[in-house]
Amino acid sequence: MGLDILSYDFMKNAMLAGFLASLMCGVMGTFVVTKRLVFISGGISHAAFGGLGLFFMLGLSPILGAYAVAVIASLILGYYKPSKINSQDAYIGILWSVGMAAGILMISLSPQSYTPNLMSYLFGNILMVRPEDLIWMSILTVSVLIIIFGFFKYFLSIAFDEEFAQLQDIPVRLFRMILFVLTGLTIVTLIQVVGIILVIALLTIPPLLSMIFLNDFRRVLLFSVLISIFLTQSGIILSFYLDLSAGPVIILLGAMILFGTYLLKRNNKLVK
Repeated sequence: MGLDILSYDFMKNAMLAGFLASLMCGVMGTFVVTKRLVFISGGISHAAFGGLGLFFMLGLSPILGAYAVAVIASLILGYYKPSKINSQDAYIGILWSVGMAAGILMISLSPQSYTPNLMSYLFGNILMVRPEDLIWMSILTVSVLIIIFGFFKYFLSIAFDEEFAQLQDIPVRLFRMILFVLTGLTIVTLIQVVGIILVIALLTIPPLLSMIFLNDFRRVLLFSVLISIFLTQSGIILSFYLDLSAGPVIILLGAMILFGTYLLKRNNKLVK
């Protein structure tokens, strides 16, 4: 327990990656929960695995393939109203399954001499983040935040009431597609932290916790970022000392806090 974890370069990289991912997670997760895009986000994350497998089979960077497919899927889904997509939940479920199946199949059929550890993609491996990955994550994080806060009132409008936003002459479809793309980019970034299987949990737990305490959207967003930072940093530190995988530790820590908070609220010991 006396070890200074920051003396290890891989731990520095992991904690910085967790911090960057938390900024995106807290912001985009708040929009995902508010606009009820959780199931759709799950479809995007699993479809991205198909792109990951395709690019690996072609000898290209797998994570770039995940980004490419996530963006394409986000643009297609963002073109339609969420209410229409949610009414076709069976198709999202098919997208969910086909993306995973295609990714696994293409990785297994790859002519390359080695096969990547699927567990690192399914459950994340933040300790393997490289300095060049941090540069890419930094660029993405800054870009996402600039776009969101640069057009914040437009995204806020379509998050709560698209019909009213349409009456205000806001190009709803355009900003909805942008919101979906930003969500897709965030999802793939989080895959490197907690993996495809757990990404939706990390995207939703911080906003749900924030909404227990707060009602104002801006405050929920800020609190979600802070909670995301706490969960990722605490999870990484715990996983180091307990010699466990960081992704599951991060999610289980968040789930326990969320469950405990709900219990306190139910017993009238926590006032919203």
